[in-house]
Amino acid sequence: MDYTKISEKEILVWLKQNLDKERYEHSIATAQCAKELALKYGQDCDKAYITGLLHDCAKCFDKNKQLNIMKNFLHVSESEMIAPKTWHAPVSAYVAKNEFGVTDDEILSAIRWHTLGKVNMSVFEKIIFLADKIEPVTRTEDYAERTRKLLTQDNGLDKAILNCYKETIKSLVDRDLKISPMTVDIYNHMQDFINVN
Repeated sequence: MDYTKISEKEILVWLKQNLDKERYEHSIATAQCAKELALKYGQDCDKAYITGLLHDCAKCFDKNKQLNIMKNFLHVSESEMIAPKTWHAPVSAYVAKNEFGVTDDEILSAIRWHTLGKVNMSVFEKIIFLADKIEPVTRTEDYAERTRKLLTQDNGLDKAILNCYKETIKSLVDRDLKISPMTVDIYNHMQDFINVN
């Protein structure tokens, strides 16, 4: 099934023109990692690959452009507005829909929530969220490897995602940055979910 109105080759050209070198390499690595995770967890590999390619498509837009799109075309909560570093996620979903013709709701949602995540993510959304954090090309090796090891355990996907939240919260505290209330809510939800299962 085709998930975009243009070919993968055309997507790669667009990404190369609109992302810096590291972000372009990260997008390709995330796509490959998402494909591998999709295979492991019984999801559509092609769909995961395309989502991985597009997940950061608006990352290199300047903040004013991102803010303009959010204010004029999207519904973004105050909680999400706390961290400008995450603005690209809803904007990337907007670009995926309007620039690349993506209509699949799960792809758009996975792109939309790949930075902050949300409570009750689908398996597909979890795969994209995690692939973004653990791809082996641009992510810190120690962190990615620690998280990957959790995937071998029972309930590994959720344990790996919980680890991402732990690391994120620690990093934000260490850098004296604000923590979105959503991040805390999701962390608490994941703790409860894993302790029950």
